Amino acid sequence: MRRIFLADGDALVLPTRRLLSILAAIKTHLPAVRRISSYCLPRNLRKKSQTEIDELAAAGLSMVYVGAESGDDQVLAAVNKGESFETTCEALDKFGAAGITRSVMILNGLGGKVYSRQHAENSARLANATQPEYLATLVVSFPQGEQRFRAGFPDWAPLDQHELFVEMAQFLSALDLKRTVFRSDHASNWLVLKGTLGADKERLLAQVRQAIAAPEGANLRPAWARGL
Repeated sequence: MRRIFLADGDALVLPTRRLLSILAAIKTHLPAVRRISSYCLPRNLRKKSQTEIDELAAAGLSMVYVGAESGDDQVLAAVNKGESFETTCEALDKFGAAGITRSVMILNGLGGKVYSRQHAENSARLANATQPEYLATLVVSFPQGEQRFRAGFPDWAPLDQHELFVEMAQFLSALDLKRTVFRSDHASNWLVLKGTLGADKERLLAQVRQAIAAPEGANLRPAWARGL
């Protein structure tokens, strides 16, 4: 056993003392483990001090997955995320200061047609402000239907394939990252993108612009393969 993910949901909601006991047990009973990771909602760090986060890092917590979803406060409020640009930044900065690797996820299309541009630009602003080690995008989807989502966000209208690519181009254009591994290869994505930002920014933008101008030649994932 080399890697452990603290399941099943967001383990960092637990008190620091309990998390430290879990990490100590892993170290004692599974000494070959080299990476321990967890999901994290930013709000679950509000009651944890920087000292506590440093203690978790020293005890072996080495990576967190943060579903930021968006960096735009209007979008976050509309989807009832319970977070804001500032709370997400604060959490990511705490992890960064402790040396914990951060993997941030953004949902392409979450703002719908009304908020598409500001969703793209402010999500990029969030990434620029925090410089996460990993950044990924998924296309928003509703495996259990849209009814509940639309009840709280009545202005929301889905982006079509072309509009998703336009939003992705806006997002990538606004990014100013020094060394972030970028992935847009989840099954929900029509267009698979992989690279390091900022070194590969122009190449990735060229791929997206190709998909906008001539999707038939962009090697898109077929609809049946998206698993939605």
